[in-house]
Amino acid sequence: MNLITIQTLVNKTLLSPLRLISSVATADKASNFSFSKVETSSLLDPLQLLNDYVKSRKCSLKNTKVMHAKLLRATLLHSSIYVTNSLLDCYSKSGAMDNALKLFDKMLHLNVISWNIMISGFNQNFLFLESWRTFCRMHFLGFEPSEITYGSVLSACAAMQAPMFGKQIYSLVVRNGSFVNGYVRAGMIDLFAKDSSFPDALRVFNDVDCENVVCWNAIVSAAVRNGENSVALDLFNTMCSGFLEPNSFTFSSVLTACAAVEDLEFGKRVQGRVIKCGGEDVFVETALIDLYAKCGDIDEAVKTFLQMPIRNVVSWTAIISGFVQKNDCFMALKVFKDMRNLGEEINSYTVTSVLTACANPAMRKEAIQLHSWILKAGFLSYAVVVSALINMYSKIGTIDLSMMVFREIDDQRNLSSWAAMITSFAQNMDKEKAIELFQKMLQESIGPDTFCTSSVLSVTDCITFGRQIHCYTLKTGLIFDVSVGSSLFTMYSKCGYLEEAFQFFENMPKKDSVSWASMISCFSEHGYAKEAIHLFRKMLFEEYVPDHITLSAVLTVCSVLHSIQIGREIHGYSVRVGLGKDVAIGGPLVTMYSKCGNLELARRVFETLPQKDQIACSSLVSGYAQHKRIQEALSLFCDLLVPGLAIDPFSVSSILGAIAVLDRPGIGAQLHALIMKVGLEKDVSVGSSLVMVYSKCGSIEDCCKAFEQIGKPDLIGWTAMIVSYAQHGKGAEALCVYELMKKEGIKPDPVTFVGVLSACSHNGLVDEAYFHLNSMVKDYGIQPGYRHYACMVDLLGRCGRLKEAEELINNMPIEPDALIWGTLLAACKVHGDIEFGKLAAKKVMELKPCDTGAYVSLSNICADMGLWEEVLNIRSLMKGAGVTKEPGWSFL
Repeated sequence: MNLITIQTLVNKTLLSPLRLISSVATADKASNFSFSKVETSSLLDPLQLLNDYVKSRKCSLKNTKVMHAKLLRATLLHSSIYVTNSLLDCYSKSGAMDNALKLFDKMLHLNVISWNIMISGFNQNFLFLESWRTFCRMHFLGFEPSEITYGSVLSACAAMQAPMFGKQIYSLVVRNGSFVNGYVRAGMIDLFAKDSSFPDALRVFNDVDCENVVCWNAIVSAAVRNGENSVALDLFNTMCSGFLEPNSFTFSSVLTACAAVEDLEFGKRVQGRVIKCGGEDVFVETALIDLYAKCGDIDEAVKTFLQMPIRNVVSWTAIISGFVQKNDCFMALKVFKDMRNLGEEINSYTVTSVLTACANPAMRKEAIQLHSWILKAGFLSYAVVVSALINMYSKIGTIDLSMMVFREIDDQRNLSSWAAMITSFAQNMDKEKAIELFQKMLQESIGPDTFCTSSVLSVTDCITFGRQIHCYTLKTGLIFDVSVGSSLFTMYSKCGYLEEAFQFFENMPKKDSVSWASMISCFSEHGYAKEAIHLFRKMLFEEYVPDHITLSAVLTVCSVLHSIQIGREIHGYSVRVGLGKDVAIGGPLVTMYSKCGNLELARRVFETLPQKDQIACSSLVSGYAQHKRIQEALSLFCDLLVPGLAIDPFSVSSILGAIAVLDRPGIGAQLHALIMKVGLEKDVSVGSSLVMVYSKCGSIEDCCKAFEQIGKPDLIGWTAMIVSYAQHGKGAEALCVYELMKKEGIKPDPVTFVGVLSACSHNGLVDEAYFHLNSMVKDYGIQPGYRHYACMVDLLGRCGRLKEAEELINNMPIEPDALIWGTLLAACKVHGDIEFGKLAAKKVMELKPCDTGAYVSLSNICADMGLWEEVLNIRSLMKGAGVTKEPGWSFL
């Protein structure tokens, strides 16, 4: 066996002074010695006194020094290896490893117990490197390690995260035949688990058949720690199928695995076994609370919590976290209050859980009170608490308070606080400050971690800066992190460099389900839906198992393609892998079927979901609304209000859109009242839909009121207001709103210009219309489309400038369609121009031979001019073309 590394370290150890701290006299001030319950007289046997002292397990440096002096005075120190080892153990337990090392160096006779005491003592005092050095020295001097020695030094290697050292130790273990020892193998498994090398840990476990519960516990715990929760459950099944009885440590680990995969049924079976074998303790019951909470059964979690005879801080924190996951922040705060009133121990994890509960705009008052308590209780010194505080203030919309907390922290070099602050800016879409803080980190020589880098990349839309971060990740090695890699190719995609994004994705050394889902979404967002489907198939071919995130992304692509066949295949696959009734893909499935026009299947999927979340509900409501099935949409919407399920802006705006089309002002007013009640009036999508509803109903005053209620109007909101003014003939007001929109820094899109040109048309503003038409290309790079030219033709037609309208049509850079010629035809009818009317009608008939309107309009023009023969000819043409005019009708 090659032991070059061990020999090198041994030589360095032997040549260097074996002192950790300057030694202290071992018998200093011995006359001051006194035990609390033992009378120290000169007649008392020193050996008996040593035995009593060791058994008391209350070793202090002062008393150990006195004991040392007693043994020296009685000349018993070096007479027995047991006495020396006992004194050595007392120094180790009192934390005085410098004194222990001084005594160890003076020992004339050493045995394996002496070395074990020193190695364990260094471990207990977190001096893991010294533990390793001591083992190297022991091996060099020819002492044969025991299983305890190997187990202790492997624990030191695990703590140092030094798997190479551990592998060398295990080589010695295998050579000496000690690898069958469960304690040693458990140490090696733990070492690999902490190094994220679970396959190596499993290989060590499978080296020999083991009936040692310690070994089984180690491998189950290793599986859970490395996210291999399904493996942990399989190992537990194998363990139970033999003759080995699990203990409370096993149950705790397995229940943690059940909670991670949200397998409540398996967890209940484990609970039954716990009850059967009497394995309940505070750790198992805490794991049960966590299981029920994460699986959504908070009532059973509370029941388990109340039945616990003894509760610790972890139990209290688990039940608080359960209420937080259930979004029941009031109960979370109540439990925390009870915890304080009972004087229970509170740790930093408890505080972060409560801070998460307060991360809600409705909890602003409680958040500030909790911050005050944290200051008073001294928890602000914990980095995790500071990060949670920053995140809490960010979530309640007070980013300035997040910045205040960040500036007041004592340790300005704490990486987690910087990461939390950058993420807060990113979540609030303040990319300038996020990038500024990231750059300041680099200036302060604080290396951003994967979290900081991913957060900044999420808001980066400048390719130059994005490439600079890419270079930084290459330099620091952060590029090998999956989350950073996913953020990088997403950044390239967002900046319009889809080819570079896909190339980067292809070259990623390691991919996970999130990275596959992100790349599929990138293709979908850029209109490459077929490529997204192909990538999903490639994912399956490479034997990656898609999770609900990936399946949701693919279902979204199917919605874009309107491909119900592929959507059904994805649905079938999700059922086969056990995700068919998963709420996370229930919404995308309902959306897919709705957008593909199969509302019956969408409703059937919706009804089979065990828990109906907001996404699934709003998807079905929106599906009904978009297909003009307003009665069913409203009926489902009302059903959702009964159980108290929160309504979201998407479903509300969808229903409002359908109401606007169907001209149902009464329902619109009722919905407006509900919107005001639940506080959605500031939402831009809801506000914009309300503007359109009132516009269709002819109430421009209510349009203005709805628009003013919007917190921060976006392009859609501004455009809705412009179009509303234009439709009501208020061209000046529409153009005024357009100017206000530009002052807010919002760039218009083609739909906005349709509204602007329509406003000019309704008010005869020819010069202004030409100005805005030219501005589209010159200032914003938008090429005018058919609807823009139709507005211009309508404007010129209203002003009687039919010749100019014809010239505009003939000089258009795009081929005129039936809409544009039909618009000119309508203007010809108003002005009685039969020549232009014939020309326009001819063009419309060529483009749309079955268009009844063109024939009727031209016939009416001729009738108005008294040309009845022409009218008869046009009627004959209609019969020859098989065109029939539908009879008019009225509600009156």
